[in-house]
Amino acid sequence: MRKTNIVPWSKEWASIFEKEAMILNKIFQDTAIHIHHIGSTSIKTIGYAKPIIDILIVVDDISSIDRLNSSMLELGYEVKGENGISGRRFFQKGGDQRTHHVHVFQQGDKQINFHLDFKRYLLQHPEQAARYRQKKLELATKYPDDHHRYQEGKQELVSELARLAKQWGEKTRILRD
Repeated sequence: MRKTNIVPWSKEWASIFEKEAMILNKIFQDTAIHIHHIGSTSIKTIGYAKPIIDILIVVDDISSIDRLNSSMLELGYEVKGENGISGRRFFQKGGDQRTHHVHVFQQGDKQINFHLDFKRYLLQHPEQAARYRQKKLELATKYPDDHHRYQEGKQELVSELARLAKQWGEKTRILRD
């Protein structure tokens, strides 16, 4: 059973992301459109995160990604396929002590806006980020040895924040266009 490891936010995570993004860009160079740092390690306003760098790669053709599996394996990533989300390619690095997750979606997939809106919303709404921080800390204390229960316990709040982020993101995209 995986332990729940929540640590204070670190500015080093941005540097770790940048280094990994440069390496990944060489592998995905023919198909990558954007590479984004997502997840709690990218959101300083939350203040705490599992020390796993989540990376979102937007590509022009998801069907071409499977040909990169051997290159990802050489970098130490496990190839997980869709891993429960249709249209995604997922890779994780670090085994039981995960260090990186790479989520790959084809341009236009709704999951891209989901992840980016969630990040931007919590950066722009520190009071909501504080709610999320409090829930993470509460659950990490309650379930330090049961990561599944930790994840399960925060799902209701994550769903609420995702809904708010989606509404906010749709409005801000209209204003930008």
